[in-house]
Amino acid sequence: MQRRWSIYLSGEIHSDWRERIISGATAADLPVDVSAPVTDHGASDDVGVRILGEENDGFWKDHKGAQVNAIRTRTLIRHADIVVVRFGDKYRQWNAAFDAGFACALGKPLIILHDADLTHALKEVDAAALAVASQPEQVVDLLSYVIEGKQ
Repeated sequence: MQRRWSIYLSGEIHSDWRERIISGATAADLPVDVSAPVTDHGASDDVGVRILGEENDGFWKDHKGAQVNAIRTRTLIRHADIVVVRFGDKYRQWNAAFDAGFACALGKPLIILHDADLTHALKEVDAAALAVASQPEQVVDLLSYVIEGKQ
């Protein structure tokens, strides 16, 4: 029986990079299960107050939401075989940086994905990664090689 690999896709939610990795992995018939944070921005932001009650202070609203979201992200990262973190240029992704650091602290193999113009800003994050890619298709090629030894 072939081993299934758990791949966690963290990072920016405003482009199709996740879909490109998933479709590429499917086309390559890779034995992977892919997970990710909640990518509905509004749902992610409001989950704490929607479930646990309203807050008058934005800090506590965000705090509740972050804690509820952390249940998912920390669990999925802990169980991932490989963590891929995408940094985009449109928004600051502090959560993606945190996920990369958390994965690194757990000793998880880390693949970082970003455009070349972010290389300087992400030099410390890149240094912690085992691979740094600029295109989702490169991530698929990395997964194919790592999982099946194919180039």
